[in-house]
Amino acid sequence: MAMPPCLAGLDMPPESTHSSASPAIALRQTRPVPALLVAAPASGQGKTTVTAALARLHARQGRTVRVFKVGPDFLDPTLLAAASGAPVHSIDLWMTGEADARARLAEAAQTADLILVEGVMGLHDGTPSSADVARVFGLPVLTVIDAGAMAQTFGALAHGLATYGAPFHAMHVLANGVGSPRHADMLRASLPPAIHWAGALARDASAALPERHLGLFSADELPDLTARLDRLADALAALPLSHLPERIAFPETPSPQLPRLLAGKRIAIARDDAFRFIYPANVETLGALGAHVTWFSPLRDSAIPPCDALWLPGGYPELHAAALASNVPMCNAIRAAHAQGLPILAECGGMMTLFDTLVDKEGQAHRMAGLLPGTVTMQRRLAAIGHQAVTLPGMPREPIRGHTFHYSTTDSPLEPVVRAESPHHDGMGEAVYQTGALTASYVHLYFPSNPPAIAALFGG
Repeated sequence: MAMPPCLAGLDMPPESTHSSASPAIALRQTRPVPALLVAAPASGQGKTTVTAALARLHARQGRTVRVFKVGPDFLDPTLLAAASGAPVHSIDLWMTGEADARARLAEAAQTADLILVEGVMGLHDGTPSSADVARVFGLPVLTVIDAGAMAQTFGALAHGLATYGAPFHAMHVLANGVGSPRHADMLRASLPPAIHWAGALARDASAALPERHLGLFSADELPDLTARLDRLADALAALPLSHLPERIAFPETPSPQLPRLLAGKRIAIARDDAFRFIYPANVETLGALGAHVTWFSPLRDSAIPPCDALWLPGGYPELHAAALASNVPMCNAIRAAHAQGLPILAECGGMMTLFDTLVDKEGQAHRMAGLLPGTVTMQRRLAAIGHQAVTLPGMPREPIRGHTFHYSTTDSPLEPVVRAESPHHDGMGEAVYQTGALTASYVHLYFPSNPPAIAALFGG
């Protein structure tokens, strides 16, 4: 099966075995590496576009660029992976944990000429926030501000972002959507002396990245992505930021080797246009546990490849519901795998395809695999978002951490075996369903947060 370009960022061949998770390799002494965290005062300011363009600028100049993404995200990393030519790992001080992030940054520093970290939402939004990540790892911050509708307020906003909370290693500011050279001069003059001017980008609709209900489009859905990024990279090349930022040391942080609890197990992972929300670290963790990984497409294939366990990750089943419903051989194969007792993990979109019926945004009902009784229905508004921790009956007592983000709701007579827990007192925990060897939930699990529990889910 051909791999979509954005999914190739997982750096996985159709069949592979890994001896260790990426940060588990014994690390040499790290060297200081130019590094930068790219942030914004809010979503929609252009930080993903600027981060990807920076990665593209330096990659096409022959530098090895490694990019990380703050927070739980599957879509932005595909764009960043396409721009940099390397897989993009997540940094989330709650979900992935500080130790995991330190190890991955240290591993990247062994070979990278530049490390970029894209923030999430606004610089100070969330607990923990992008600002927390910058402070923990001593990263200088580049704040991208859409300045198209402001003048001296640009300086006030930059000052507030730079001075709110504990100080940063350094603060640079890039003005986005600027109307003219005179406008750029006005913005620059408004900055206090302690904040470094990184230049201005003019409005350019042809380089903007389109969005939909779950966020930006994935890299493989934008055939002109390289041209868009090159256009922006050309603009960045003329700015002060086109030069490499200052060097940051990432101390060696070795990780323990994982027990090979899945040795000899073959795990089939769904991956295509409908199933695409996969952390590269999750695949690496399965390999570190000893598993062989094989890929298949529920949209195009008629059978599941020979395997000992099945993973249906999240994605966009609602956009491909008719095609999934019409692939009767695949629906039958999934039902047969469940009847035979094959361990199955279904996350968010993967779970949606296992209900009796999926109702899309146009109100059309589609018959799904029918392993979970009831109906899942797309909503016009976001139904849930936030961190989640799952502790399953009979599993290791430490929770598996992850997150939830979906626009659908479920109506089922099936009682959940447990509910996930939110780290926030007012957060709602997602239902976790189990029937036979199937575990299904809206929660996207981060496998490195609890490898023994993940191994147990897959029959290890």
